[in-house]
Amino acid sequence: MMERADSVQKLYTRMRLWEFTDQYVIEPTDGSSGSSLAVSRVDGSMKLIDEVPECTTLRVPKIFTIYGVVGIVRLLAGSYLMVITERECAGSYLGHPIFKITSMKVFPCDHSLKSTPAEQKKVEMEFSGLLNVAEKTSGLFFSYETNLTLSAQRLNDLGDESRLLPLWRQAEPRFLWNNYMLEVLIDNKLDPYLLPIVQGSFHYFQAAIGKDIIDVTLIARRCTRRNGTRMWRRGADPDGYVANFVETEQLMQFNGYTASFVQIRGSIPLLWQQIVDLTYKPKFELLKLDDAPRVLERHILDLRKKYGAVLAVDLVNKHGGEGRLCEKFGSTMQHVASDDVRYVHFDFHHVCGHVHFERLSLLYDQISDFLERNGYLLLNEKGEKMKEQLGVVRTNCIDCLDRTNVTQSMIGRNMLEYQLRRLGVFGAEETISSHPNLDERFKILWANHGDDVSIQYSGTPALKGDFVRFGHRTVQGIVNDGLNALQRYYLNNFCDGTKQDAIDLLQGHYIVSVGRDTAASSQKGGIEAIASFPLAFALVLTGFFFATMSLRQVQYDFRHAFFSLMWAGISVGLAAFVRANGRVFCNRPRLNNPHR
Repeated sequence: MMERADSVQKLYTRMRLWEFTDQYVIEPTDGSSGSSLAVSRVDGSMKLIDEVPECTTLRVPKIFTIYGVVGIVRLLAGSYLMVITERECAGSYLGHPIFKITSMKVFPCDHSLKSTPAEQKKVEMEFSGLLNVAEKTSGLFFSYETNLTLSAQRLNDLGDESRLLPLWRQAEPRFLWNNYMLEVLIDNKLDPYLLPIVQGSFHYFQAAIGKDIIDVTLIARRCTRRNGTRMWRRGADPDGYVANFVETEQLMQFNGYTASFVQIRGSIPLLWQQIVDLTYKPKFELLKLDDAPRVLERHILDLRKKYGAVLAVDLVNKHGGEGRLCEKFGSTMQHVASDDVRYVHFDFHHVCGHVHFERLSLLYDQISDFLERNGYLLLNEKGEKMKEQLGVVRTNCIDCLDRTNVTQSMIGRNMLEYQLRRLGVFGAEETISSHPNLDERFKILWANHGDDVSIQYSGTPALKGDFVRFGHRTVQGIVNDGLNALQRYYLNNFCDGTKQDAIDLLQGHYIVSVGRDTAASSQKGGIEAIASFPLAFALVLTGFFFATMSLRQVQYDFRHAFFSLMWAGISVGLAAFVRANGRVFCNRPRLNNPHR
């Protein structure tokens, strides 16, 4: 059903990278008879060669074992080759092995830097530093045999001609993480080296129900169209692509049957932002209100084309800053509502509070008719389609992480129970909860999934994960949520700007230009040129230290009261200045305007 034809040229699964003084040579070592790939260290140009050059006695080349070529990024003067140096098997998807990238390495092809101007060389070094950040990208998965960017239903719907294409040609561009980096290899027609990579999550378990064994897999695919970090990528862009858009597929296999259920999450599809400014919760700002209907319409139209009917479940608060977003989202949805497009608001915090998440059953009662009507994919032992999914539930809260994952896990649980009843594994009233082993593993599956998606967007595991993992709130879980919230604050304010730049560079959202980037580097000025939060914080503490020391001396010399007030005034004034200019003192993206 989903097998690829033998005639398709297979991807190399293991290679040896030779680091010569003038070039890198990538030699297949998996038994393939293909040519080696030579990459110039001067300009990154590529060519296929029949054999590895002989080593000279002057310098023995370093040799690395690699498991795939991620791609090439071109900067001002040089090109940079990124490869997979370590991997681990994460499981299988529809019978094909899936691997997780555990280590990547960047090899610079920048010998031409020797003849570039000093200013350009400086900018090049700043950009290449972002690639070092990119090496640590988490949640990257790939397969040498199957198209990981497509759900089981879309794989099943592929035509015979499409199945004969190389994997990168079959791939869904939205979920192809290294789409931009593969362009140079595509131009050079290097199909056996073109490895599609997905960012997201991949977990599975096997459980016994009586004499029956079922396999459950959960895979997340992160969209690259508006990829980024929590505070620097919010809402939608003018084309309707939203931040933190993730497709989650829950796959169940039993006795040759395959059932697949897809859900999606994504930021509120309006033009809005929440720019960090050192406050714990920066204010929400709606932008270009007149464009809201057009942006939302584009977003929903895109979802209709890809998934069919759409049920938008909005979990944000009715009041405060979230309330303004909720009201605008709800009123704008009225313009696109139809028989196949529904909007449901469920004030998660108001109904469930911080501990009563079982009240989500109230939401399920509102949406169960949509789920029953639009169903899931079901394939029999022969790979024939018995049933297909005709619509999708789109869930959002503000971050689309914590409340969203709790809600999606509840929907996924109910759909798995539907599937098991359909196949006769469960009786009419039987539930996952009545099987402790299955129940525990299912909870852990969704908790791990939520943590992975959250780490990629916010930098920390998901909040409320204890409920997903254990079925109830715990004291330890509440403490962990507090610590994770503080860590999110730190990362959002002081780290994520640089991370956002690295993402934009890798995804091709920012294309390096010699004239623009060299000029921009030399034009920095104003407060931003000298703003340093660590320095300002140290000065504030120093001021209070001297104020305290002077205050202690007042009993001996009253003039110290003046010095104490002076130092305290300087500290308070500096703190007020930093607070008033909070955005400038945060770690902001430099490559793309954060207001986009």
